[in-house]
Amino acid sequence: MRSLWRPILRPRADRKLPDSLQPRAASAAAAALPGGVADPAFLELLSRIDESPFHAGNRVEVFFRGEDAFDAMLEAVRSAREEVLLESYIFKDDATGEVFARALGEAAARGVGVRVLADGFGSFETRRRFWAGLREKGVDARLFHPIGFPPRWLAFRDHRKILVTDRRVAFTGGMNIGAEYGSWASAADARTDAWRDTHARVEGPAAWEMALVFEEGWRRAGGHPIGLESREEDFSAPGAKVMVLDSRPGRGAVESAAVLASIVAGARSRVWITMAYFAPRTRAARYIARASRRGVDVRMILPARTDVWLVRHAGHGFYSGLLAAGVRIFEYRAAVLHAKTMVADGLFSVIGSSNYDFRSFELNAECNFVIRDASTAAAMAARFETDLGACEEVRRSPWKKRPGWHRILDAGARKLAPLL
Repeated sequence: MRSLWRPILRPRADRKLPDSLQPRAASAAAAALPGGVADPAFLELLSRIDESPFHAGNRVEVFFRGEDAFDAMLEAVRSAREEVLLESYIFKDDATGEVFARALGEAAARGVGVRVLADGFGSFETRRRFWAGLREKGVDARLFHPIGFPPRWLAFRDHRKILVTDRRVAFTGGMNIGAEYGSWASAADARTDAWRDTHARVEGPAAWEMALVFEEGWRRAGGHPIGLESREEDFSAPGAKVMVLDSRPGRGAVESAAVLASIVAGARSRVWITMAYFAPRTRAARYIARASRRGVDVRMILPARTDVWLVRHAGHGFYSGLLAAGVRIFEYRAAVLHAKTMVADGLFSVIGSSNYDFRSFELNAECNFVIRDASTAAAMAARFETDLGACEEVRRSPWKKRPGWHRILDAGARKLAPLL
């Protein structure tokens, strides 16, 4: 089935999600499907929620180490013939950032149009001379809402991590550009405790929509339109089916919540979640607990080590209720956990930048892949099981006996969750 696909961001900014597709109703509809997430009607449900299609005919590769993801990203940049679009919340001027800067500059020198967008707050520590160096190499580099931008926009951050080359290959996930994910650029900069994160490469029609998502932030930062045109697409092509689930304040946040709630509700055997920052709304935690109560194997890997300790304690405030519902919680101890993923029933995977916290759903621009592909789900499940070996399980009885100061801190942080 071939259809004309127009360059319009979905969901629309002026859309009011119908009551029948709000998170509570959508999750109930998913739970009622005879086949759950495997039911043919499930794809239609998610597409109606987000107004977006599942692009067919994609090839997906998943990376769990920074070195592997960065190698693949640099190869994409070096192979680009016409265009490179790079968007990152944090783009550091460390050894890893310098390697990317050289590759981007070399692409521009051979006539490729190179645009780079970094968040003004996330990349605040990156020196001005780094951006100047990129521009001298022919790279069009911009900052999203730089410090000093009108104060009313200070909280609105671009948390996306996107790379698109020639509108045929796209990456997203949790990795920013920095050496904390592991560095192969310099022996002196190498890390033995590289952050644990997940990134995905998609080759195929979904990459075209990722360019459209990039353009939203790019134009917000003062850039000119990148010139996307309507295109025909075969929505019945073999290969992985991929939905681009993106949001920013005023567009897509409720839809994203409804899609994630529907995947949890539609699962019949298991939902395994890895989440760097877990400080959800109460209803989101309730959806997870409800899945466990109906017999789904719900497991969560959450951080034992984190760069934002208050968010970790806000997550602790939800542990008791989740444990009582039968959810198994594991804390990852090998390194800082920064991944934001879900895998359900060996079929659906979510990989992206969205955390389960207020900021991701209310204040940030975010982007995720929702992937219907058994081989991708198998790779995600295998990595989850590997990560369990570096975790300590949180058990209900010992958790009840944690020190009083810990309980007070958890309760206080949970109340602050909407502000984190």
